[in-house]
This record gives sequence, structure tokens and C-alpha cells, in this order.
Amino acid sequence: MTFCSQLIDSTSQTFDLHDTVAHALEMMDVHHNEYAIVLDGLKFVGMLDILDLEDADPAAELFSLEQYLIKAQVKSSDHFLQALRIKSKFNISVVPVLNEKNEWEGMIQSERLLEQTTQLLGASSTGAFLVLEIPRHEYAPGQLNRLVESNDCMIMQMNTIADPVTGMLQIVIRVNKEEISDLIATFQRHEYTVLYYYGEETFDNTLQNNLDHLLNYLNI
Repeated sequence: MTFCSQLIDSTSQTFDLHDTVAHALEMMDVHHNEYAIVLDGLKFVGMLDILDLEDADPAAELFSLEQYLIKAQVKSSDHFLQALRIKSKFNISVVPVLNEKNEWEGMIQSERLLEQTTQLLGASSTGAFLVLEIPRHEYAPGQLNRLVESNDCMIMQMNTIADPVTGMLQIVIRVNKEEISDLIATFQRHEYTVLYYYGEETFDNTLQNNLDHLLNYLNI
């Protein structure tokens, strides 16, 4: 299990409440930062977006921009998914990490969160992905597992997403096999809509063989 403490970048630039806007912008330009991390001693006060700083009086001290402070934060003991939730909620590219005393520990970059999410989903692992769609009331994890196992596969990861427009449920499944033509056919026979798949699909059956022979004949 991955905690926020394991993903911290502790080298990031921070600013004091009494630093000026001009100083913050100068240092952010040097370090190519999008946000100014504002501290009161070791206590985290919030983040200021560079766009808000550019609109402010250069001589003003950072504490005067309190209404623009972004209060996003996670604890170092939180699971990294909490950082992912905060990133999405506040639409930010970095997530501040604090200790149990609300003191600054560092930040988590979006790239680290993406890496961890990729590992969690197994996106780089051997196997295939399918995205199915069904009415929400028809969702039956047990049936899905039986259908997958009937094709000599195993579910390695499964997530659901409710479409806010249609109300349909999308099911993202990762299985441990790459050749999934039979599995796709099985889902379709059971009236699951296969929206997308990533894997191999050979459909090596009699109908396909007959079609190949016909095409070869026509090419003679």
C-alpha cells in the first residue's frame, strides 16, 4: 500500500506570509512553479496560483491575498488515493502534504500520482482491458466473474463508472489474458455492450476460415 509520505517532493520552494508578491513571482519564475506555497513558520497556510499573484500589487505581502489561498492538503499518513481525490477536487497540479501537526512536509507532483495510479490499475501489466456498459440495476459482480472464468480468464482489476448523462453503468475490467475474442463474444451473448477493449482478438473459427478460403480463391 502506498502512502502520501512515500511520494513527497521535499525540495519545493516555500514562502513566508510576509514575503512580497514580487519576490514570490521572481522565485517562481526561477523554479518554474505554478503555485506559491505559503507558510507561517512551519504551519501550512495555503497555496497561491501564479495567475492570482500576477494580478496582485507587486509590493503587497502574501498574507494580504488570503481570499485567494487554496487550502488543499493531505496528511503524510493518507493513502495516495486521497491525494488523487484532492487533486481532482481542487483542479491542481501539485498536492501539499502535511504532518499530523499541520506542518509542511512537501508536495506530491501530478506525475507521481499518475505513476501510482498506473500501477494500481495494472495498465502496464500483461493482459487485456474491456469496458462494458449495462443498466445500473443489472450490475452483478458475481455473474461477471463467472463469465470471465468460463473463458479461462481471471479478473485482475474491476472498476465502475456511472455515466451522469445516460445513467448507464460502465465497467472497466482487466483480465490476465491478452487473447479475448471468446470473452468478448461471451459478454455480447449475455447482452453486455462492449464499448472498448484492448487486447488481441483473433476469432479463429470456422466462419473466419471459410471467409479466408473464399478470399484466397478470388485472388487466384
